[in-house]
Amino acid sequence: MPSKFPVEIAPSAEADIAEIWDYIAQDNPANAEGFVLALEEQIASLEKFPERCSRIPENEILGTSYRHLIHGAYRTIFRIAGTRVVILRVIHGARLLDTSLFTP
Repeated sequence: MPSKFPVEIAPSAEADIAEIWDYIAQDNPANAEGFVLALEEQIASLEKFPERCSRIPENEILGTSYRHLIHGAYRTIFRIAGTRVVILRVIHGARLLDTSLFTP
């Protein structure tokens, strides 16, 4: 098993992060910057032991094997693809996950 899993961020997840920054920055740009930096550090930590994160409860319904990492009120949804980690979405925890959130 490799000691490092390269982390790839899908365009949809990059757009999610930009939206989160925009939303928080409406009230406080400094908080937005700090939150997103901490989120990105947490995502980078997936290089080591991504299996430490729990599988999402929606897997049974969606037929997937996604995992998530929680940061504040947000869930980073990812999958382990061989020796790499693919970040699929970063969504608010109150939002239900369904297949329409994933674009090809």
